[in-house]
Amino acid sequence: MNNIVTTEQLLKRRIRWLVGIFIFGLVVSGATAIPLAWEAKWTAAWLGGDGSPATLSSFQTWLWRINDALHFASKAYPFLAYGTDWLAFGHFVIALAFIGAWRDPVRNLWLFDFGLLACALVIPYALVFGAIREIPFGWRLVDCSFGLLGAVPLALARRYARQLQEDQSSSSPR
Repeated sequence: MNNIVTTEQLLKRRIRWLVGIFIFGLVVSGATAIPLAWEAKWTAAWLGGDGSPATLSSFQTWLWRINDALHFASKAYPFLAYGTDWLAFGHFVIALAFIGAWRDPVRNLWLFDFGLLACALVIPYALVFGAIREIPFGWRLVDCSFGLLGAVPLALARRYARQLQEDQSSSSPR
């Protein structure tokens, strides 16, 4: 039995791991958009102390403000959460699209460019709309980091997919 791994197999394995990481990140990010009120309460309690204004940092005050707003909105206007349900759905659908890149990275090379463009656009989007919505600058930077973190596996997968494409075209008869 021959256990030699070809360059093509190695590249495909790397691409699948990287795309899998990206898909996982999209699914987790989407799933966390659904239970916002619960997450805000848990996060504020975990990182935000006891909620007493005298003992809170500005970050903790922000967490409690988010918690209060989400709980008020969820009781008074539960339909507002429908918007974040659709945000989650969008993440899930984009993750599904990347299954194409996982299955056939050369044929679906365009998905890497699409994903990298989307990751790049996260940064101005978070900075501009975060400012309009009065999101603290540090939190906007956290949002920007999702674009940067998503771009890393996509850029590597794109590089490997291009290498795979070159290898396939140089080995195919002309």
